[in-house]
Amino acid sequence: MFEINDKTLRLIQKTCKGRKNLKLTVGYLRGNDSVIKIYDANGELPYKKYHYEIGSITKTFTTSLLSKYVFENKMSLNDSIQRYIEELRADQYYPTLLRLATHSSGYSETLPLNKREYFRILLGLISGGGDMNKNNPLNMDFNKLKMLTEGNKLRDEDYSWKYSNFGMSLIGYGLGIISGKGYWDTMNDFLQNELGLSDTYLGTSQNNIHGFDKKNNDCGNWKWNQNNLIAPAGAISSTAEDLLNYAKINIYEDKPYLSLCHKKHGKGKKKYDMGLGWWLLKENNNVGWHCGGTGCFSSFLGIDKKKKVAVVVLANYRLGANDDQNIGFSLLESL
Repeated sequence: MFEINDKTLRLIQKTCKGRKNLKLTVGYLRGNDSVIKIYDANGELPYKKYHYEIGSITKTFTTSLLSKYVFENKMSLNDSIQRYIEELRADQYYPTLLRLATHSSGYSETLPLNKREYFRILLGLISGGGDMNKNNPLNMDFNKLKMLTEGNKLRDEDYSWKYSNFGMSLIGYGLGIISGKGYWDTMNDFLQNELGLSDTYLGTSQNNIHGFDKKNNDCGNWKWNQNNLIAPAGAISSTAEDLLNYAKINIYEDKPYLSLCHKKHGKGKKKYDMGLGWWLLKENNNVGWHCGGTGCFSSFLGIDKKKKVAVVVLANYRLGANDDQNIGFSLLESL
């Protein structure tokens, strides 16, 4: 059985140092074989299944459902979001689903927050204290969604890549309209019954491990509910086991519609292109990944479709300097 290499182990040890409540789960898949290991500040721990907030990895699930609906001719990537939000005024341009899914819609990365709220969150994450780590600052009802969509006047063009939680939320709202059940119930049904991921769900439950800030204070978990329309951008909780199963479904494209997610649909930044939701390595589009972060959680999921390997990294701390991504890519490359 493949063992984690020395370079990756050093990155794991560096990440664990000083984080006395950390449970760092690192898992990898090679073909049909998977291994999951748990680490803390003192080294490797006995195996235990932990449920983590996975933040923005949620976006890949949202675009997976989008690809299913496109495959079934229920939606088109060239549709304007206005087609699914009929309450929007009709005398202006709104982005297409494709531009929303590739972060080329032009929406500001701060939305649905204003700049002051956004930078307050960043300051809280950097300082390691404050309510922003403990309480979910991301909330949006339909009135706010409508106001922001109409209020941000955009042009009919591909904007340069700008990461957008708001844009992914609009896709999720559209999915809920098409299903007739709303995003929350539709996505939970998709996770459980279509993908077969029994430990993956929207929001948090009593099963979730608590998060901790950089001062080692217990932050608990972010609260979500089905009325919070930002959920499609980051509300899912999961386990390493389920995420490796999800990775395997994507690698082998057991669901044929997932092939749409893995194709290059747009430009990202410097080293990557964009699939639907997934980031694709520019020099090798077979490698796709996504990171995630909530107040006190960090996550990474990476796949290499050609080599049939995958890596997941989950932490109940908000890690710094791309620690989860560095561990993930180091292990993915060694596989």
